[in-house]
Amino acid sequence: MDRKNAHWADEAADRIIREKGGKDLYTCASGITPSGTVHIGNFREIISVDLVVRALRDKGKTARFIYSWDDYDVFRKVPLNMPRREELEKYLRFPITMVPDPWDRDESYARHHEVDVETLLPVVGIHPEFLYQAKNYQASKYAEEIRRALEHKDLLVTILDKFRDEDHKIQGQWWPVNVFCGRCNRDDTDIDGWNGEWKLAYHCGACGHKEEVDIRSAGGVKLGWRVDWPMRWKYERVDFEPAGKDHHSQGGSFDTARHVCRDVYDWEAPVTFRYDFIGIKGSAGKMSSSSGKVINLEDLLRVYTPEIIRYLFAGTRPNTEFTISFDLDVIKIYEDYDRTERIAWKTEKAKDEAAYERERRIYELSQVSVDADGRTAMPAVMPYQIPFRHLCNLVQIADGDIDKTIADLRNARSAENGPAVPSNAAGPSDAQIPGLAARCHRAKYWVEECAPEEFRFRLRRPGGPEGPPDPGNPADAAGAADRAGNGGAALGEKELAGIRLLRDRVVARIGEFADDKACAQAIYQAAEEAGLEGKELFRAAYQALIGKDQGPRLANFLRSIKRERLMEILAAY
Repeated sequence: MDRKNAHWADEAADRIIREKGGKDLYTCASGITPSGTVHIGNFREIISVDLVVRALRDKGKTARFIYSWDDYDVFRKVPLNMPRREELEKYLRFPITMVPDPWDRDESYARHHEVDVETLLPVVGIHPEFLYQAKNYQASKYAEEIRRALEHKDLLVTILDKFRDEDHKIQGQWWPVNVFCGRCNRDDTDIDGWNGEWKLAYHCGACGHKEEVDIRSAGGVKLGWRVDWPMRWKYERVDFEPAGKDHHSQGGSFDTARHVCRDVYDWEAPVTFRYDFIGIKGSAGKMSSSSGKVINLEDLLRVYTPEIIRYLFAGTRPNTEFTISFDLDVIKIYEDYDRTERIAWKTEKAKDEAAYERERRIYELSQVSVDADGRTAMPAVMPYQIPFRHLCNLVQIADGDIDKTIADLRNARSAENGPAVPSNAAGPSDAQIPGLAARCHRAKYWVEECAPEEFRFRLRRPGGPEGPPDPGNPADAAGAADRAGNGGAALGEKELAGIRLLRDRVVARIGEFADDKACAQAIYQAAEEAGLEGKELFRAAYQALIGKDQGPRLANFLRSIKRERLMEILAAY
């Protein structure tokens, strides 16, 4: 199997080439109205186009990726998550490029949301050519196309009514254009007439203004959306554009646009496919649904590396609904990506050659960087792999200090006792540090903002209010957990004796254990000698180390902490 035909994006590229024929340039399009936060559902369309563009380029084709900001649309409502809502409400019915930025960062409300997206897309390896419809309309770029729609307005009514029942067909006089009032800027206008050429008369219901404008120079005349969309397919010579399943429903907007494009603008509609909705599982940090906060690319980048974000979409067919997680499933998503990476680099064997080609292709398309021709490329070296769950533990052991976490990993081989790294015989190389640092930042954020409370911990400090109890102090011995504010039970004499054995028989020689299994055997031996069940010693150890009844797997946990630090914490016992 040729892996350049092993992926759904490759299938889409083949279909574009087959249906549109041999061309010097294939234009692939996406776009949205920046009327609020561009959420992760919108991002699915963007990255779907990017993946198809990469597939075309991998086949040696020249592909143009245009992203159209429909920023000349009407500001219809104020989203719940916007600041200064009362001020924004004054601009309802204005074009969104004329609504002020409530954050006072950019020149308009629309531009603020555009900048948010344009800044982050390169982080995940997406570099479209941005088109701004407000500028195009205000410069009267579409004057010829507007006149063509006016000339075919009766045909447009027939097309738009084709899929409507009687109750929803167009009634009375209808025009394919809207006009923003030249005095008050609102779209509360009605068309009074068209002279058959370039002049259009209108009046404003909001302020009473009346005028006749020339569509070759008047920037306020705009096609309605169901005509505007197919018009721009012709204008930009679009060969491919996907759409959500709501637009792809039978008789929906894509069907209508297809007819308008062919029958009015003499252009065949682009090749397309339907993409499905995305669900969200868990919380992406400190967010509230009542505030209207939606999940966007920035939220994803706090938890997932750019490659894994691409992997989530590259590894799922567009017409399949899937869930993006911020809960414990984050760990599995990292594990799944790491497995795909190992297969791609042939450090883990795939079940057969076809499986290898599929996994390798998904991995290629998941990478941020491309070569000079925009084609997919493997990284120069295999990234340093460390399980995300284990990395979360290491970051917490380092008290959230990422530089210390990386330094501990780099020194793991030479240190008497350093972080246990099951999948690596040595620490990361210089070339692997940037990728490791990126993963460390996500681990830190996820633990602090998204992970369930039982996943979080903080190592006690030797002595002090958060240190271990003083066995010579009856109050401490009876209420160590309450003293630390952790809600666990007190340590009895048998547990304290077990902690001492753990310290002297296991921790003191922690560097001698070849693996977690050997360390675990020594822990059970210490428990038996103290007359404790294994789980009793585990609980006592977690109380002594982190003030909780449970924690990470104890053998691996102990081997992940430097011996000197463990001995300092346990010294008072």
